Amino acid sequence: MCPAAPLLLLLLLLLPLVWLWRRGAAALEPAGRAVLITGCDSGFGHLLALRLHRLGFTVFAGCLCPAGEGARRLQREAAADSGRLRVLRLDVTRHRDVLAAKELVLSHLPERGFWGLVNNAGISTFGETGWLSMEKYEKFADVNLLGSIRTTLAFLPLLRKYKGRIVFMSSIVAYFSLGNGIYSMTKAAIEKFCDALRLEMKKFGVQVCIIQPGNYARSTKIQPPVSAEEIWNELSEEEKAVYNKEYVQERANFFNNILSEGSTNGNEVVDAMVDALTSPAPKARYMVAKLKEKALVLVCALFPTVVMDSVLSFALSK
Repeated sequence: MCPAAPLLLLLLLLLPLVWLWRRGAAALEPAGRAVLITGCDSGFGHLLALRLHRLGFTVFAGCLCPAGEGARRLQREAAADSGRLRVLRLDVTRHRDVLAAKELVLSHLPERGFWGLVNNAGISTFGETGWLSMEKYEKFADVNLLGSIRTTLAFLPLLRKYKGRIVFMSSIVAYFSLGNGIYSMTKAAIEKFCDALRLEMKKFGVQVCIIQPGNYARSTKIQPPVSAEEIWNELSEEEKAVYNKEYVQERANFFNNILSEGSTNGNEVVDAMVDALTSPAPKARYMVAKLKEKALVLVCALFPTVVMDSVLSFALSK
């Protein structure tokens, strides 16, 4: 037996006890702590901004459209409490927007400083690989991946100073794809970025968490129903020579059916986001999904690729 084996076994036995002890520690006091959230116009970001405000955090809610209905609702909420919820314009693809957000946060920091960054902003679409233009790939990478990295890099000095938390919005489709490979690609990349960041930030006392929702399409506006006609009209002549309208319609119907089955209870995901920000011992990953979705992830993780490909191909054929 390896000399280190008994020590390794002891560590494995002690880890759950340490985790339970930390989970039982005193809950975080939100008052006097600031959190910046991206993508607060609607969906999870909007719900989280309202929840954190009610818990007592100072909330900086980044919105792409500060004049939109979502931003106005947040502003109405802020009017009832002077200064503890601030709505700001934040397009995560624009470096100057990110720097302006940092300046605003710095000039209005509460007494306990900057506690959390929630990288929630994201976009989604449907389409097989060859159906999407290079410009669309670049846009998705800029919003979903580089946007999160851009914002994280800007706020890292503050997060290190106050030993705060960074929360990233991923998805179970980081493990597999069913018609939205462009979205899956960006989420898989975010997972790897977080894995590196989480290890690097441990020495500073900064904790990094990933939220992995299942199908919550009906809780957010990230993915509206798709139109086969619009998809067909955007295809190149080369793609139209390979596919036909009937195939595009079938795939659109399949994807829209998945969207229609999405959960309407977005607060389940927000609960996980709040735990990531407030728990004495947050998880590295929070998978918030139905049992069948978790089973699909398990198959993807444990079985050979050929098995997963067969499962997904069968689903697509139906």
